[in-house]
Amino acid sequence: MEKLPAVENAKALMTEAMTWSVMKWLREKKRVRRTADLANAALDQASQAIRERWPELIRTAYEALVMRTAGTVSADRQQAVPLKTDPAATLTASKSHEADDEAYRARMEAEKAFDDAERQLSTSLAREGCRKAIHSWDLHEKAIRKAEVLIRT
Repeated sequence: MEKLPAVENAKALMTEAMTWSVMKWLREKKRVRRTADLANAALDQASQAIRERWPELIRTAYEALVMRTAGTVSADRQQAVPLKTDPAATLTASKSHEADDEAYRARMEAEKAFDDAERQLSTSLAREGCRKAIHSWDLHEKAIRKAEVLIRT
């Protein structure tokens, strides 16, 4: 995976933002949020592009896992979904799905930290949000690298 400019810019901004005062945070919070949103969008787009290049069996298994965890598959169909997919492909897809979920959870933790920081006007919470955001992007990049390996499977 090549480095995404939006993510690198966001990481640099978050690193810089960890030293800001409360007043600086108040002035720059919209820019921080916008930059983070751009980084998340770039990572989501890269991840989707990689998944579209996966072999059909793995892509189908991944989509079945996503539907299952999102609760969009009815109870009677949940048992039918895995039967339509290859067990090896399901295992492979589940590892990628777990990495994606871990990155998503980290992203939600970062967003919660920023929301709490804004509500409480807390620079320490804002700094924690920056650390969590950088961590979430690292996890998302790691998940994308794992997903890239599946293209050749």
